[in-house]
Amino acid sequence: MILLIVLVLLSNIISHYLTFIPVSLIQIGLGLLVALIWHFEISLETDWFLLLFIAPLLYNDGRRFPRRELWRLRGPIFANAIWLVFLTTILGGFLIYKLIPQMPLTVAFALAAILSPTDPVAVQSISKQAKLPASLMHLVSGESLINDASGLIAFKYAIAATVTGAFSLGTATGDFIYISIVGFLSGLLFMTAIQLIMDLLRRQGIDDVIFNTVLQIATPFVVYLVTEEVTHASGVIAVVTAGVLYHARENRVVEDSPELKLVTEKVWDIIIYSLNGVVFVILGIELPVATSQVIKGGQFNTWQAMFFAFITWVIIVAIRTVWTYGYVLYERLNKKTPSERPGIRMSLLSGLSGVRGAVTMAGVLSVPLTIASGGGFPTRALMLFVASGVIIISLVAATITLPLISTSKQPLQTRASASDEGANDIDLDVDGEEIPADPVRQISEDEARAYIMRLAISKIEELRRPNNQRAAYDLILDYQFIIRRLEMNYRADQAMQKVLDDELRLQEITLAGERASLKELRKGEKITQTSYVGALRRIETLENRLTQAQGHSMPGMLRYWRVFFKHMFRNVAYWLHSENTDRLHAENNLIERETAKAAIQSLSQYLASSDVDETQFDNQAVYHLLVRYRNQIERAKAETAPNHEEEYQHQINKLRVRALGAERAGIQSLLEAGNITWTMATHLRQYVNYSENVLVMSLNNEES
Repeated sequence: MILLIVLVLLSNIISHYLTFIPVSLIQIGLGLLVALIWHFEISLETDWFLLLFIAPLLYNDGRRFPRRELWRLRGPIFANAIWLVFLTTILGGFLIYKLIPQMPLTVAFALAAILSPTDPVAVQSISKQAKLPASLMHLVSGESLINDASGLIAFKYAIAATVTGAFSLGTATGDFIYISIVGFLSGLLFMTAIQLIMDLLRRQGIDDVIFNTVLQIATPFVVYLVTEEVTHASGVIAVVTAGVLYHARENRVVEDSPELKLVTEKVWDIIIYSLNGVVFVILGIELPVATSQVIKGGQFNTWQAMFFAFITWVIIVAIRTVWTYGYVLYERLNKKTPSERPGIRMSLLSGLSGVRGAVTMAGVLSVPLTIASGGGFPTRALMLFVASGVIIISLVAATITLPLISTSKQPLQTRASASDEGANDIDLDVDGEEIPADPVRQISEDEARAYIMRLAISKIEELRRPNNQRAAYDLILDYQFIIRRLEMNYRADQAMQKVLDDELRLQEITLAGERASLKELRKGEKITQTSYVGALRRIETLENRLTQAQGHSMPGMLRYWRVFFKHMFRNVAYWLHSENTDRLHAENNLIERETAKAAIQSLSQYLASSDVDETQFDNQAVYHLLVRYRNQIERAKAETAPNHEEEYQHQINKLRVRALGAERAGIQSLLEAGNITWTMATHLRQYVNYSENVLVMSLNNEES
């Protein structure tokens, strides 16, 4: 392991000078060099290899799912990730079998299946530099994050058929349904349990960053191992599901614990960087072993094996190219608005973007040495050589092709690549409350954090304009949730209970307005019965959203998760509904806008009525509700203009920078007034620094 890590580090030093060569190829070359000079070999245990490499790689893919693109292009992405994988497995397997008759058909199927997954980073690198159409780029990028699971499942069945010598379509279908559903549920349940435990521990004061980071890093290994060993389902699907669930819950604009987020992301970068590099170094080390075994077998020589690898790569690229051409043609014929005309160049670029990477290599290296009868696994060495050859050829082809189609001069990136204003005039918070007048009164750190976050909200409100309202309200809402959690710690129970009671009372008024508006929409036949029923159910769960801010106990947390999964499963059912999903989506946007407007109007009328004393309600409770509904309106508007996403992200970043400046200025004001100590000021500034680092990290991820 020490040697492998040193070679990975050396490969990245070399890639700094040889930028035109992908670091994956350099790692393969170093592994090959070590194997040839020192006759170095590595004994691989299949189960351990899958656990230590596949589990973290796929979990990390799930954590970085492009949710918006995935949802918008869900049909073609899942078609590519599932149907294209199985088409490649069946058709590619038959063609490989015809090319190499000595290779059993089940082994050919396994080889084609494991060659289906693509390297997501390489796909995005080529797609961006080749300037593929946006829809096609999102398609191949989204597909590359899902096809690992489907390819590995198909690979597993083909290997099992080879080892046992028996294959039943009925049994395989039943097993596939079982391992898929149970694997999905296992990932869902175990990740839910882990996150509940993490929440509970943090609320008990066990919020050490290193502890929580190690707990998160251990998650994919635990999920994969328990799913495979206890439920005998697909650990692959389980870890992908767990990663997606983690991302769905943690994707916030304002981080509650930016230090944990920053440390965790950097640790994951180190792990993925090391694992990918080690896999390619091992590939280089295994090449001489596979080559010598192929030659010793007497059936093939080196040139024949290289020819088989090249033709196999041509077969895989051809299938992917034809599939892409058919997809673009289908889209053009089935859309009323004209779309990109299908072309051979664009389809071929899509085919060439399918660079094979670490998951393919990890799968091939996990092929067992023997079968059930005790004999050797048939043509294992040739299978390893051909898979290795396809990986190398795909990398070389992309490296040669990229300069011809790109003007950016950027090298091909793969998974194994290394990743790497003061507002002094602010003196009021959102309630217009001045800084505590008594300079000797010391306030707690939670109270100070809440105060500087209110200053940030004031700055965002000051900068809010008609063209950036969605970004402004997204930020304000995130700040509001964090402030509420902090208030639970330092405000008196009686005072805090009044705020919560006020919000619940006012929520009843707004929900009544929403229901009335929804009935009017249905009565006027502006929405269908399907949308009406779905919205009614959604309104019933809105009260539980406050749980995210006030979830101070285990029952509250459980209610939050119940609502979360209910909402998630309803979205899945909504997607699978037989009616036109575009029309349902448009109706849902209309419902979101009109019910939010009605809720605000109901709240305003209630507070303005003569028999209600509006001063009895906490200002923060009223403000929280208003921001939430205004945020809902702006997000619904944004759904009708999806092409403005880059501008929205720019606005978020601009407001976030100014808000952090306001927080920093607030810390200085509290320090000068004597309300906090130098030690506390240092802690608060550290929090702002971590937040700025997370912001910079997200900006770098977007640019890459």
